[in-house]
Amino acid sequence: MSARPGSKPRISAQGWRLRRPRTPARGGVDVPGQGKSGWISFATVLALFALWWVASHRQWLPPLFLPTPEAIVARFFRVLNEEFSGDTLLGHIYWSMYRVFTAFFLALVTAVPVGIAMGVSRVMRGIFDPPIEFYRPLPPLAYLPLVVIWFGIDELSKIVLLYLAVFAPLAINARAGVRSVPIEQIHAALTMGASRAQVVFFVIIPGALPEILTGLRIGIGFGWTTLVAAEMIAAKAGLGQMVWNASNFLNTDVVVMGILVIGAIAYLFDLGMRRLEVALVPWKGKA
Repeated sequence: MSARPGSKPRISAQGWRLRRPRTPARGGVDVPGQGKSGWISFATVLALFALWWVASHRQWLPPLFLPTPEAIVARFFRVLNEEFSGDTLLGHIYWSMYRVFTAFFLALVTAVPVGIAMGVSRVMRGIFDPPIEFYRPLPPLAYLPLVVIWFGIDELSKIVLLYLAVFAPLAINARAGVRSVPIEQIHAALTMGASRAQVVFFVIIPGALPEILTGLRIGIGFGWTTLVAAEMIAAKAGLGQMVWNASNFLNTDVVVMGILVIGAIAYLFDLGMRRLEVALVPWKGKA
């Protein structure tokens, strides 16, 4: 039994002082890992930035390997207004976002239905599971030459490469979401006279939505990870192409700046997906 508020701490038979149980979180349940962590994240970012500032100004590494934050900011505003590697920074951002989000949208409207079909049909699982599981562990650079041979060096090959990188995690998470739906809910719907299509649309898909949204977050991460590989294919503009060209000429400040911009865009999208997840599946983690 827990100690009453204001009571004295209990002493065990061995003389140890027993700790009073923690006050449960809101709702009466103390959920591990729950609670706000914004200030912790903010302090972590500040600590990393401070470490970078000290290391670069004390030249623990030469400026060629670790530019100062001020050099990165100066280069950012310079590339924002002047062309570098064929375009300004906004132009590079536009082309990269166009490629990534075009591939992401195409994967969304194809991979999610395929994943749901794999979860509800053994025939569809038998058809799609082998090719997806075969190419999923392959790094994009492994099948990049084949994509170029098949689709050329224009925009189509870049979008196809990004599409393949995003397709697998979306399909696998959608399938996992279908398999996570409690069988009792499906049986209850069938008992009440629901058809197979109604069970899929009104029971399985809403139940699988949390896993599908998780797959979207993972998929867009894979898309941005593959960006540099995709823009190595004779690209005239794009963040990956800008970073790649800068690395060839040892412009480390542009490389670091490009990496930070790519990471910032991906992080902002991830924050948007978190907001969408809270709005669409507010019960996640509470049921």
